[in-house]
Amino acid sequence: MKPFTFQAPPNILFEVGASKKLAELVSGYGAKRVLLVTDKGVRDAGLTGDAEAVLVAGGYELTVFDDVEADPPSHVIERAVALCRDKGIELVASIGGGSALDTAKLVAYLAKTPDRLDDIYGVGLAKGERLPLLLVPTTAGTGSEVTPIAIVTTPTTEKKGIVSPRLLPDWAILDPELTLGLPAHVTAATGIDAMVHAIEAYTSRHKKNPMSDQLARQALALLSANMRTVCADGSNLEARSQMLLGSMLAGMAFANSPVAAVHALAYPIGAIFHVPHGLSNALVLTQVLRFNLPEADGLYAELAVDAIAAICRDCNVPASLADVGIARSDLKKLAEDAMKQTRLLVNNPREVSFDDALAIYTEAFGNRAAA
Repeated sequence: MKPFTFQAPPNILFEVGASKKLAELVSGYGAKRVLLVTDKGVRDAGLTGDAEAVLVAGGYELTVFDDVEADPPSHVIERAVALCRDKGIELVASIGGGSALDTAKLVAYLAKTPDRLDDIYGVGLAKGERLPLLLVPTTAGTGSEVTPIAIVTTPTTEKKGIVSPRLLPDWAILDPELTLGLPAHVTAATGIDAMVHAIEAYTSRHKKNPMSDQLARQALALLSANMRTVCADGSNLEARSQMLLGSMLAGMAFANSPVAAVHALAYPIGAIFHVPHGLSNALVLTQVLRFNLPEADGLYAELAVDAIAAICRDCNVPASLADVGIARSDLKKLAEDAMKQTRLLVNNPREVSFDDALAIYTEAFGNRAAA
């Protein structure tokens, strides 16, 4: 057996109503000044209300940063870091989607170290200490609550990743109740994102390992069995719970067996055209899988990948790049930016050239229903 390493957060709490226990968990760190990182949509929906109430009732000095944006721009992260330092924050918590959780990871790290954001892009460059960190996801998709990865949009609209064990939280807190109000289109996009994590982890070229394999298979089973249900009936708590668990397992899988070309080609779509990350993945998923078939046919057969295209259709996921406002003249720029994602492309089971990327985008520009 090939040697491998596997890293995960030290503590995971999965429970309906778990967000109400945030103050109880914070109490173990001797911190009084707490920063809660979220976005206005999540806060206005009332998803942070219980956590804020228990923290204030517990006597904590609570500061809320709710200016997180999708695909978090570097300037937003730097503003949150400045606030964290100014308030003398001792612990960072986050409730939200992947953008909020990624922002919180970097704030907890950068507020504690002299490192600048520009210094730590890449793998293993963040080596300092961080503030205590507790993450609470509100979507079943990114798995960010259990990964050592944060994605940032640079001033040039390029998406860059920061990968370091220092970004793993002290607690991942999963509360299925927080996902009940998620609209169907967001549920579909984030669910597809989680499925892609499982598929790419299972077929990753360099770090595929037995633990990630088991997690990826279980994740895909849970996600595919419950996706149609949660899109049709978002109030089904049991199905929402299964999706949240599947998303977390997929996150643990790809945190140790990294994603590849689907994400590499999805990133420019999100960064340039502000298409949600999960939907960006869905728009190129079947085309990348078809491209990879010569090298990964057996693995894809094990995962029943054909079923995922049907789930996309049944959950009304947009079928082509044209459907989200991308023009044919944009495809070359997308391919150019995708080729910058070398951190991800090296993991793909089949090597991807610029011409390959352009061909995949060209196919995705047409109607995906034929897939």
